[in-house]
Amino acid sequence: MTQEERRCCLIQYLLKEEIRFRKQKIPKDKQGQENLLRSLMNTRLPKPIPADFLRIQDEYLIERNRERGITDIADLTPVASDPRLYIWQGDITTLKCDAIVNACNSQMLGCFSPMHACIDNFIHTYAGIELRLKMYEIMKKQGHEEETGKAKITSGYNLPAKYILHTVGPIIQWEVTGKEEELLASCYRECLKLAADTGAESVAFCCLSTGVFHFPQQRAAEIASETVKNYINEDSRIKKVIFNVFKDDDLRIYHALIG
Repeated sequence: MTQEERRCCLIQYLLKEEIRFRKQKIPKDKQGQENLLRSLMNTRLPKPIPADFLRIQDEYLIERNRERGITDIADLTPVASDPRLYIWQGDITTLKCDAIVNACNSQMLGCFSPMHACIDNFIHTYAGIELRLKMYEIMKKQGHEEETGKAKITSGYNLPAKYILHTVGPIIQWEVTGKEEELLASCYRECLKLAADTGAESVAFCCLSTGVFHFPQQRAAEIASETVKNYINEDSRIKKVIFNVFKDDDLRIYHALIG
């Protein structure tokens, strides 16, 4: 099958699966089809799906991720101050390393808003729909929402990374308190320990809690860099840590702190 054939096949199945979508027409252009497929995947509830769908989805996403471009950690240069630390600006879903970190909400099921620009949406989109089902199983077994500062780990599914670490950062309402600073630090420690216990040696962190959770970027980066350095000085199982930034402001902040 070609990529277009795979894409249309996946769209057709997902449209037929939901009565409310059955009158939706498939766009003729590639971008329109990609947007529709992503939207359908974003809004799909966590439930089983036939093996044939998953086979076609996996073939499609593996090729789609190649098309988007993959950056291998082996090709990156560490910062001058510490050969274990890296700063990289880009889309974390295109990074090939042992584990990437996802910034989640307490339900841990991914973003259900079609085409939303958050990292949670991108990770679930390009990993595939099995990720939401796996997180649903994990959370159902746990029996309660995820606590702030804790973490879970899953396969990376169709992403270049082997694993995905899922953590819930603190939400800032007013002033940042010491408790919220400690909870953010806990996110980094818990992810690193879970990664090390699973056998991962390289971990890429996004800027946790600094988006819609409103943690100030400068203070968040200070906590992140300090916590990571303290942890890897104590636990040598983690060989490389990438601070993944998307905004230019965060890039400048991290370069000033550790670059």
